[in-house]
Amino acid sequence: MRGLFDRINALLPDELMVEIFRYLESNENRQAASLVCKRWLALVRLSRETVRIGFSASTDALVQRLIDRFVNVRDVTIEDFPFTSLALKNGGACLLDQCPLIGNGKSKDNGMRKCCLSDSGLAAVGDGFTKLERLTLIWCPNVTHLGLISIAKKCKLLKSLDLQECCVEDKGLAAIGEYCTRLEDLNLRRCKNLTDTGLVQLAFGCGRTLKSLGLAACRSLTDVSLEAVGSHCGSLESLSLDSEFIHNKGLISVANGCPLLKSLKLQCGNIEDEAMLAVGNFCLLLELLALYSCRKLTDKSLCAIGKGSKKLKNLSLSNCNSLSDMGLDSVAVGCEELMHLEVNGCDNIGTSGLKSIGNSCTRLSGLAFLHQQFLQIENDALCQFGIGCKYLHSLHLSDCSGIGDEVLCAIARGGRNLKKLYIDDCHLVGNEGIISVGQNCKYLADLVLHHCDGVGDAGIIAIARGCPQLSYLDVGGLKNLGDKGMVALSEGCSLLKDLVISKCPQITDLGLSYIARNCTSLEACNIIYCPGITKAGVTTLITGCQKIKKLLVEEHKPNQLQHLTFLEILELGGFGMEALLELFGNLSSLRELTLDACKA
Repeated sequence: MRGLFDRINALLPDELMVEIFRYLESNENRQAASLVCKRWLALVRLSRETVRIGFSASTDALVQRLIDRFVNVRDVTIEDFPFTSLALKNGGACLLDQCPLIGNGKSKDNGMRKCCLSDSGLAAVGDGFTKLERLTLIWCPNVTHLGLISIAKKCKLLKSLDLQECCVEDKGLAAIGEYCTRLEDLNLRRCKNLTDTGLVQLAFGCGRTLKSLGLAACRSLTDVSLEAVGSHCGSLESLSLDSEFIHNKGLISVANGCPLLKSLKLQCGNIEDEAMLAVGNFCLLLELLALYSCRKLTDKSLCAIGKGSKKLKNLSLSNCNSLSDMGLDSVAVGCEELMHLEVNGCDNIGTSGLKSIGNSCTRLSGLAFLHQQFLQIENDALCQFGIGCKYLHSLHLSDCSGIGDEVLCAIARGGRNLKKLYIDDCHLVGNEGIISVGQNCKYLADLVLHHCDGVGDAGIIAIARGCPQLSYLDVGGLKNLGDKGMVALSEGCSLLKDLVISKCPQITDLGLSYIARNCTSLEACNIIYCPGITKAGVTTLITGCQKIKKLLVEEHKPNQLQHLTFLEILELGGFGMEALLELFGNLSSLRELTLDACKA
């Protein structure tokens, strides 16, 4: 057998082997291949095109080690944000001895910035990864315009640049525009130091190739920036904006100058109908429109979209209280290709608008109707989606006080392809509707029934029997759900990976033991405020579910926590550091620890 392997290995050229190794997606497979022989080790390194670096004790040093190992990298992500929420004081170093993967244990204000990527580290990225095409930097507070100038000069093949929450200044952005003339995607989300000066220079330099531009939470940008985008970025397809300083003039410039625009996300409180009329008239290829807190927009805006943007597939409306059913009617009539609709906190959109969407948009696959508690939605409005929208696979209803079992039964019978169902604080929903879902929606994978007081064991048993592909279940706050439902889940939903049973007073250690016995794929579990679950029950769960990585508990004391990577503990009272160490045992794999309302 070894001789056959040697002959095959000798016949395959390096170029072909490198191409084969590029199909190894997981680190485990790549590492296994690199251990076969020295030749494979070298070729696996040559095949590596993607590098991702999380928060570490010294990002600069880690970058240098990766540069020495991998020479063909085209995609680099450096995420310096410290994910641990634990700030250690008074002997906290002892806890780090128990949990070495948490990091250096310091808060941001306590020296954590010293570990983050610096300008010299970013310069090393440019020197070492000469084929770089995609660069993502998230919360890298030490990177200044000097680092960006360096990377811009050295990485002229760059096509995608993501600088979320970095301290980007105008000089750095100007350099990107000057040298990165192939840039297509740029995300500047939460880059709060930017002004119009930098963005104008960027647009002038590389605007010709730019296809996607993210300016969310760049609060200092004004119409001047958008006028530059409209003048120089004629190939732009995606734009996101969030600024109170943006008015009609800027958005009209974009609409006139960017006819290829397909995605537009706006959180601009001073934009008026005049600007959206321009979008409807000139952005005829628009497929996604999201409007957040655009308080000055009226139904005239949606009428313009319905009349001009015939290719619209995704519409999100959030806290736009001047929009009403009349505007949504226009979208329904004009945008028959609509596939996803989200309405969140729009107090004047209700029964009539939903009926129009259900009647006209037969391709709809996703509907989210959230926080409409001040409106009494007639059941037949949502029932229409069960009749006319046979492709519906995602439904999210939250705080819809008038919605009950009749709606769920109609949707379940008509939408048999439903994969995601989120019902949150809909108190008229009971077992009847959920039983219908279990009987009709066999492809259901995600189910949320948060605080739906009328649902109990009968509904969950039906789900367990009829939805074998269920992987995520949130039944938090179901006061009538007990161990019978848990037993049924363990028998029918063995693929369950994420379970939330918080605030379920009737679930006990017995029900949890069945989950531990049969749901061995479980990775996350939330069991806070469950008085029937004791320390023994939590320990049984952890012992039985070896893949569990995320656990939300209260004052329980499980003993087998070695493989946990995330732990959240609520309302732990009267514990000092020594008691805390005893409680945790040896958490050698822990990466994130949250202590909420825990008093020493």
